[in-house]
Amino acid sequence: MKACYPGTFDPITSGHMDIIKRSADIFDEVVILLMENPRKTVHFSAEERKQMIEDSIEQYGLENVSVDIGTGLTVEKAKSVGAKVIIRGLRFPSDYDYELTQASANMVLASEIETMFLNARPELAFLSSSTVREIAINGGDIKHMVPDVIYDRVKDKFTK
Repeated sequence: MKACYPGTFDPITSGHMDIIKRSADIFDEVVILLMENPRKTVHFSAEERKQMIEDSIEQYGLENVSVDIGTGLTVEKAKSVGAKVIIRGLRFPSDYDYELTQASANMVLASEIETMFLNARPELAFLSSSTVREIAINGGDIKHMVPDVIYDRVKDKFTK
């Protein structure tokens, strides 16, 4: 069975990678949907983010994981790549309210696609792309917050 994990990944974090690794153990194939959202301000281009995700996937040896760039409705992109499941990570109870609303809307739009929630590991629950950016901008240590293979790129982007 094929699943997809959508997000902006600006940049991809160790928390994202944990969800990806766990998903890769559950599903035959996982497609990371790097979704472009014109309402979001991003710091890395779509191609830079795609390359960082691909490098991270390679670092962890995840042969059943790939990356695709998409726009528009996530559920439509999920259908176009043949995914039967949309994976969403939950860090806090407040995430559930938002994600449940999205999952319900997706069920109306494409009842054949399920949403699966994976809880963040407690030690990673605080982690988000915006947290990584804020810490990096202010000179903090992000070493364990992003995959090793992209650490220098992320650090360099925000310490200039």
